[in-house]
Amino acid sequence: MTHRISRTAMRLGLLPAGIAVALVPAFASAQDAAPAQEDATNLDRIEVTGSRIRQVDTETSAPVLLIDRNDIENQGFQSVADILQNITAVGSPAISRTSPLSSGEAVGGQYIDLRNLGANRTLILVNGKRLGITNDGLQDVASIPASMVERIEVLKDGASTIYGSDAIAGVINIITRKNFEGAEANAYLGQYGQGDGHRQVYDFVLGFTGDRGSVTAGVEYSKEDPVWARDRWFSKVRFPTGEKSAPRPGGLSGTTQWGRFSYNTGQVNAAGNPIFATRTLRRDVAGLNPADFASYRAPNGTDTSNPALASTVYSGITRKSMFVNGTFDITDNVAFNADVLYTDRDSFAQNAGYPFQSANFDLSDGGLSIDSVFNPLGNQATGVPAGVPRQAIQYVRRGWEVPREVHNSLNTFRFSGAFAGSFDIGERFWDWDAGYLHNRNEGVQVSTGNLNTQAVGLATGASFINAQGIAQCGTAANPIPLGFGPGACTPWNPLAPLGYATANGLGDPNVQAFLYLPGQALSETTTNVYYANIAGSLFTLPAGDLGVAVGVEHREEEGSFSPDALAQTGISTDLAAGPTGGGYSLDEVYAELQIPLLTDVVFAKELSLSLASRYSNYDTFGNTTNSKFGFKWKPFDSVLVRGTWSEGFRAPTVADLFGGVSQSFEDYTDPCDTSFGSVAGSAACLADVPAGYRQPANDPDGLADGPGTQTPIPFLSGSNPNLSPETSESKTLGFVWSPGFAEGLNLSLDWWNIRIENTIVADSPTDILDDCYIRGIASRCSSDLFTRDPATGEITFLSFGGRNAGFVETEGFDFDLTYNLATEYGKFGLAWLNTYVSKNELKADNLEGVPSQQNGFGGNFRLRSNANLSWEKGPWGASWSTRYYSGTKENCYFDDRCSLPNYSAPDTQGNITPLNELGSNTFHDVQVRFNAPWNATIALGANNVFEHYAAPAYDQPNSGYSYYGGYDIGRFVYMKYQQRF
Repeated sequence: MTHRISRTAMRLGLLPAGIAVALVPAFASAQDAAPAQEDATNLDRIEVTGSRIRQVDTETSAPVLLIDRNDIENQGFQSVADILQNITAVGSPAISRTSPLSSGEAVGGQYIDLRNLGANRTLILVNGKRLGITNDGLQDVASIPASMVERIEVLKDGASTIYGSDAIAGVINIITRKNFEGAEANAYLGQYGQGDGHRQVYDFVLGFTGDRGSVTAGVEYSKEDPVWARDRWFSKVRFPTGEKSAPRPGGLSGTTQWGRFSYNTGQVNAAGNPIFATRTLRRDVAGLNPADFASYRAPNGTDTSNPALASTVYSGITRKSMFVNGTFDITDNVAFNADVLYTDRDSFAQNAGYPFQSANFDLSDGGLSIDSVFNPLGNQATGVPAGVPRQAIQYVRRGWEVPREVHNSLNTFRFSGAFAGSFDIGERFWDWDAGYLHNRNEGVQVSTGNLNTQAVGLATGASFINAQGIAQCGTAANPIPLGFGPGACTPWNPLAPLGYATANGLGDPNVQAFLYLPGQALSETTTNVYYANIAGSLFTLPAGDLGVAVGVEHREEEGSFSPDALAQTGISTDLAAGPTGGGYSLDEVYAELQIPLLTDVVFAKELSLSLASRYSNYDTFGNTTNSKFGFKWKPFDSVLVRGTWSEGFRAPTVADLFGGVSQSFEDYTDPCDTSFGSVAGSAACLADVPAGYRQPANDPDGLADGPGTQTPIPFLSGSNPNLSPETSESKTLGFVWSPGFAEGLNLSLDWWNIRIENTIVADSPTDILDDCYIRGIASRCSSDLFTRDPATGEITFLSFGGRNAGFVETEGFDFDLTYNLATEYGKFGLAWLNTYVSKNELKADNLEGVPSQQNGFGGNFRLRSNANLSWEKGPWGASWSTRYYSGTKENCYFDDRCSLPNYSAPDTQGNITPLNELGSNTFHDVQVRFNAPWNATIALGANNVFEHYAAPAYDQPNSGYSYYGGYDIGRFVYMKYQQRF
């Protein structure tokens, strides 16, 4: 049976960026145009996201946002992910495409984070059934081809009782096109104003409908080229100051492509310790005269490099997807429904070549061997300066010739099939369905540009010039065969600079083949769900039917991630990593009631309650029961008051519990650094670091020259098998008003509050150090977490991972206004949608007396506001949209950029922690479209038409660069063509 509702009852406005929306519940005035008897005849019962009970009235006790097919077509963002990312209730992207150093199976996907509570706390459904997840619990919404989407419903309150435990922040239900007849082809082409980031999307939809069923199929090809960091002012340097301003000094790497080495000068200082010096070569070893060390400088005059010049700022993605929906009516009351999704996704990101430092690895002779033919101070060198001992030398060399590339491929197969039907018991109508869902993600991550450290040890070990005049590993008495297979070796001269066409330099293909092997990591996740539901009416109360829904579900989640074999053994610069593998299963039962209390009485055109409860039994954690309560009150036809209270429960993911320990070179900020640390010189810092302490780094002088600097030694991160589930409590209260004196005007205001206890916290080095030195949490100073060198204060060990700690609480208001007006000059539509966050509080520990933190940093915006003005007349249409982000704060890393120099808050234990306020930002989008007489639509538009850029953000929020990862990176101009057949 097809369940429909009138378009006027559902469509009420437009989302900014050209996205039209309806605010569900629909307003009574939209249904009053026809007599009540006609409504009862024409409106079938539908299932609205947030309830399993079918009903004629689309009004629910919870706020639901709807984006329909027409809305998707009339905007400038082409993927489901981009459309959803521009909803005001959505937080920062979980894995930004501007983070080229991100790794793992989830890279390349696009994930939606409602309320900024984490993408794994937002549940994504397709036609009411789960989308598959990664090992981290993330769901790639971009895997659904936009051409197959009929509408999207966003439930903006917790719904764990209805759909499952990971719906703490809300639910996004992507409903696909069904019963489509005919054909439709679309093309979308666009690029940034700088001439890069070219995007092309082609899709085709075909449908057939017969007496017993229908089939709708859609295919889509999408390709988005990468954007390079060197082509944007905010990414081509580490510390940008503005589009037309010179960058701040510093931010360059001291591990360069010029081949720097350090050596013992043979002299001693006043304390009797050897004096070491460093030199950078600018010629190959054949022309080296060790006596002229002082003249050897890099071609650019400095011993530095800028990795951004060889890195992407926006990753490239190619996606091929297919979605097929079919319905077959077995009898008049029983049907079989099935969906099949297949997606092939490839993403690409690049970073500059690996910054190899021999001192950080266990190599032969500790670096370039004393017996290497390329060692200017070795046993085979001539002209060694007097007093300089022959020695093995430590060297640094960035592999600029072989950049680090990461290619992530993911294949997704999803099948959902169910028998569904309806029946009558007396005058009671019941719906039922029973089915199976299978989702499998298989990923391959291929990485290049990482060195095999064992091969490096051989290549920089003993070598000699053989009879053919060629460098060969080993000694003349005991040579090692040349080559790069088993038992072979190719010597490497790490001091040969970039650009010198010399044998055995890093530009030598034979050297590259010996030192570099592509890494391959494999991932797989599988979701299997068996379910059955039944819903209907038990009996009639004076105010209407008592609705009920009950269901059972068995779900199995399994996952694995196997890093490259070299990475697992720790002999690759790709860092040591352990495999992930495990799973869990659960059985669930739920029940839901819709209870009408009053109808058509004074001050109660309608008053009803909704109750729901869900029992879950996990094989890893035991059982839990979570409930939900809601009410809906319409004192007048034009006013609705609504509210909900619900409990939530989220279990740790496979990666949380069963992930392996891995190494990582993390970016972090040491609060005790005397240059930019926020509490440098405090008693807590001076107890652990000497006066004048500086954070170490790979920078030219070996010291960090700004915040967010990468550690020169690998830190450890991993899972925690002792994690326990987190629980939540969600509350909403709001009203909807559709005044009779202004037809087409609709307003809604909803207050919401979500508090998560025993949160599963993704820790970080900066958080650990801030908790220890700024917030004074003694447990966070434990040697199990980090240790320092007692003499220098440098961190020698740091381990971080998931943990249960404290709570997260966020609170705010959603205010939406839509107005539609028909005039002789055309139809005008106005939509103004806002999300205001009044509280975003985090407590990252379980200690009494330690205050919580107010999280107003990074991508946590106080206000997101979208406005859209649209116009339609005849075949023409146009829209103007704005996307507003309020200002945020960040730490003060530079004195001239510190608007709150005396900032102090309870969570800083009274310490002055200077902050800088970043201003608000507004992006404007425009589109003009024409409906051609040959049944086609042509649209031209631009996103961020004024090419606005935000100020740099040195905290690097959701990004690998000093710029927020959720902002537009330029003006994007596009053309769309749609042909209907």
